[in-house]
Amino acid sequence: MELSSLTQANISLPFITATADGPKHIETTITRAKFEELCSDLLDRLKTPVENSLRDAKLSFKDIDEVILVGGSTRIPAVQELVKKMTGKEPNVTVNPDEVVALGAAVQAGVLSGDVSDIVLLDVSPLSLGLETLGGVMTKIIPRNTTLPTSKSEVFSTAADGQTSVEINVLQGEREFVRDNKSLGSFRLDGIPPAPRGVPQIEVKFDIDANGILSVTAIDKGTGKKQDITITGASTLPSDEVERMVSEADKFAKEDKEKRDAIDTKNQADSVVYQTEKQLKELGDKVPGPVKEKVESKLGELKEAISGGSTQAIKDAMAALNQEVMQLGQSLYNQPGAAPGPGAGSEAGPSEPSSNKGPEGDVIDADFTDSK
Repeated sequence: MELSSLTQANISLPFITATADGPKHIETTITRAKFEELCSDLLDRLKTPVENSLRDAKLSFKDIDEVILVGGSTRIPAVQELVKKMTGKEPNVTVNPDEVVALGAAVQAGVLSGDVSDIVLLDVSPLSLGLETLGGVMTKIIPRNTTLPTSKSEVFSTAADGQTSVEINVLQGEREFVRDNKSLGSFRLDGIPPAPRGVPQIEVKFDIDANGILSVTAIDKGTGKKQDITITGASTLPSDEVERMVSEADKFAKEDKEKRDAIDTKNQADSVVYQTEKQLKELGDKVPGPVKEKVESKLGELKEAISGGSTQAIKDAMAALNQEVMQLGQSLYNQPGAAPGPGAGSEAGPSEPSSNKGPEGDVIDADFTDSK
């Protein structure tokens, strides 16, 4: 406390221990400069939470009108100087930083006990919540810092023909891949009628109540079959664990993005191959021989790229195949006696959902309804 207003302070700790020669005391002097040197690593650690909070709020330091210091440690001149350097503003020291903490705790206690009803305290999800999808990636359903309570849902589908069950692996974290996030639990939804991939519609709903209890429900929209799981403690991670996971996400963001792009591209390419082969099979002899040969040639090149090519090679092969598929559609209308109609439109349609939904691979879009 003395060093908050003085440049040095005396430390006197009598009878700290005793030996055969008698009691021992500590009598020394510490300067403010030495104290700040000892605290330098702690001061550096203050920067990250402040920067993260602003980023999460989608604000910058210039958007801040006033900085109010809370907590006894903010009396330290070095802390006040750090705040001033970071924000470019003189901190507001007109309130008692110790009393503010006590008053805030009292207000929260009143809200929790029901004695205070005219104040609403909103909690947020500390980390993103989602599930595992094709390729071992995490698809986020509830983003980090979403106000609680909340409820969100998305519709997914199967990744293989005839698939009759799906595994729902509930994840928490900020990284792109399952292995780098925390698994909160999993369950299986069985009894899905066998169908081509992308046809079944599985709605997955995430519900978090005001107490941070997470409920995840999966419903097959075709049969109404349902499974769910309830997870407690999803929003009660220690603050240092949350900071570590967020920090790692920032550190590996570029690397994760590149890997995610590679997997999303491969998933999209697999979908394009599947839809193109399905289209060729359905159209059969309606496709002119030369056109069919070109499509099959580009189809083979895309399969080779998927097997061992780079992400860019897959994208290039996919673009080349899509060009030939468009020529295929054009050739159908150019045939003698051909006219636009429901038949031609429905047959040429499947290529559209595959290109729209490729990046997600296993996520259903409304377009799939029209392509059944």
